[in-house]
Amino acid sequence: MDQHKTPLYHAMLQHDKKKPISFHVPGHKNGTVFPERGRAFYNDILIVDYTELTGLDDLHEPRSCILEAQRLAEQWFGALHSYFLVGGSTVGNLSMIMATHQFDRPVIVQRNCHKSVMHGLELAGAEPVFVSPIYERDVQRYGSVSVEGVLEAIEEHPHAGAIILTYPDYYGRTYDLLAIIEKAHSYNIPVLIDEAHGVHFSLGDPMPPSALQLGADIVVQSAHKMAPAMTMGSYLHVGSDRVNNKRVAHYLQMLQSSSPSYPIMGSLDLARYFMATEGARCVKKSLPFIQLFRESLSHSKVWSVLPYRLGVDDPFKVTIQMNDYDAQDVARLFEEEGLYPELVTESQILFVLGLDFYIDMESWRKCLERIEIKAQPQQVVTHATIDKAAVSTPLYEKCALNYQDLKELETEFIAWQDAEQRIAAHHVIPYPPGIPLIMKGERITNQHIRKLHTFIQQQIHIQTNEDSIEQGIHVYIELDWIGYT
Repeated sequence: MDQHKTPLYHAMLQHDKKKPISFHVPGHKNGTVFPERGRAFYNDILIVDYTELTGLDDLHEPRSCILEAQRLAEQWFGALHSYFLVGGSTVGNLSMIMATHQFDRPVIVQRNCHKSVMHGLELAGAEPVFVSPIYERDVQRYGSVSVEGVLEAIEEHPHAGAIILTYPDYYGRTYDLLAIIEKAHSYNIPVLIDEAHGVHFSLGDPMPPSALQLGADIVVQSAHKMAPAMTMGSYLHVGSDRVNNKRVAHYLQMLQSSSPSYPIMGSLDLARYFMATEGARCVKKSLPFIQLFRESLSHSKVWSVLPYRLGVDDPFKVTIQMNDYDAQDVARLFEEEGLYPELVTESQILFVLGLDFYIDMESWRKCLERIEIKAQPQQVVTHATIDKAAVSTPLYEKCALNYQDLKELETEFIAWQDAEQRIAAHHVIPYPPGIPLIMKGERITNQHIRKLHTFIQQQIHIQTNEDSIEQGIHVYIELDWIGYT
């Protein structure tokens, strides 16, 4: 197939050339019915905000331009089947879980997964086995899943219905996914990958290998994160016949909008075209500038640049670690200069660079100089740093009940002194590092309670849907509960 073709974009362009008069939805009528206040700002996108018209195909039953565009994506990414997603990687994660779930088999999943994975497990009524991440000292954070933990979990649960992992992590770091895939496939267990941050790994060196290249069975990619696609534009790729493609298509029809966005779908067609025809050239041109970018950050008293490992880290992501400065305060100084980073934690700031380098380095250096002058060291440490050993969890751990059984139970709020051995009705996540201390469906231990009290005393932020986490927690009411010893 000719990767220079953009069949969906071309069909949209041809429709626009007809200067069509709309007697169909959407209500803005190709931008003619729209508030004057926003018309100039939105007009260019409104004129291509189509619906399923003659010549524009149908995402849920593609037969022409959308089908051809998805087949071009299949060829480029090396998939058996590729699908356009208009609801972000969230809808892809939900669909791949629902399509592969088997009620009589557990699912091995990494503990620090995206919330959409947790939602998918809950919707499916799954029985998860959670594998903990590891603390990586060179980058001073929890990130990648424990490969050892996944391999042990496979041995303990050889009849698992699926393994669900994140690759790479938010910061672009990868791990030995091939070892996991080979082990899983030896038991005929499909491997499902949330590769939201790795769509550009298809471009090859110096990026780490893509999950599809390594043999993953389903891969979901957020095209809008690193490729030039609109927000919410993503791909789902089926990589093998270990998964039932008809079930995948069924759940995508069920979970995706029946009115998919043509601007988003067209941008997915163009993003694939860009990577296939221009991506390698842009990457090669950008690499020297990325090196200059890293060097420009490396002479600071305020922060240190975290190391980059070829073949392990994404070169387009650069993270700085604060040296006795508050990352939130430093991030505000960047924003005052009109520079907006991707992620700010208590001690780190993440910059995500584009595949085609677009930064004026001289202006960038001058901004850094002004930030250096303005930045003030912390006089008082307002946020305690979590002792890394204190958030350690078992390599892998199974929930007390599967999510299907939990759906049948009522909940009650109890004080922490009464919570030991009860089943948590929601997650409890100290942040940073963002690794759940207690997972919904886990039986609460005395160690959980002691750790949580320590975090509260240290004023660590706790992510939870509880307003009074200091006093207690909602737990499930087990019909046969008589207390545990």
